[in-house]
Amino acid sequence: MVCKGIAPRLYCLIIFFILQGDTFAHGGVFIEDDVCVIQIGFFRAHFTVYQPQTNANKEFCEDLPDVSETLFVLDYLHDSLKLLAVDFRIIKDVTGRGRAARWEDIEKLGDIEEHTVFYQRPMIAPDAALTAEYSFNSNGNYIGIVTTKQPGDDKIYRAVFPFKVGVSKLGYLPLFIFLILLVEIFYLYSNGTLALWWHKWANRN
Repeated sequence: MVCKGIAPRLYCLIIFFILQGDTFAHGGVFIEDDVCVIQIGFFRAHFTVYQPQTNANKEFCEDLPDVSETLFVLDYLHDSLKLLAVDFRIIKDVTGRGRAARWEDIEKLGDIEEHTVFYQRPMIAPDAALTAEYSFNSNGNYIGIVTTKQPGDDKIYRAVFPFKVGVSKLGYLPLFIFLILLVEIFYLYSNGTLALWWHKWANRN
């Protein structure tokens, strides 16, 4: 595909976003070599989410299609994480920041316990795989928070990742289709094709 001119370039850009899918970062979670990774300070773990009741063994990176039982799995990529206690929290996103929400925004909420829908106390996972299971009861915007710290060190390492529950299984596809149609109409208008069609239709009799 040759992307020359304004409309074709917009068309190519939209196609690029479609092909990329969910490969863009959402806070502390990102795609690396086609694998979902969560960054907890300088620690890393493979991050996978399952909804076994509704989607069998299908893997998700963040956004979840169903209000259902959900299993979060962190497979540690650093052996040192096996020695640390890691906790997992989910809160309702009331920051108003959406995908851009960061820990600084959460701190401004004050006591986050009132917004917490799930909390798993700090746990050591010697098998290098931390799991957390929660059954969502409503769709909406949420924020996941993973926290750990090294013994004798006051510094806290966090990963904050906004996500949605109950999103359409079509994802952003309808929006992309609409944008493609809009760009195509603009392209036909800019090169005179629409005017030619209109002229032929108006003078068909």
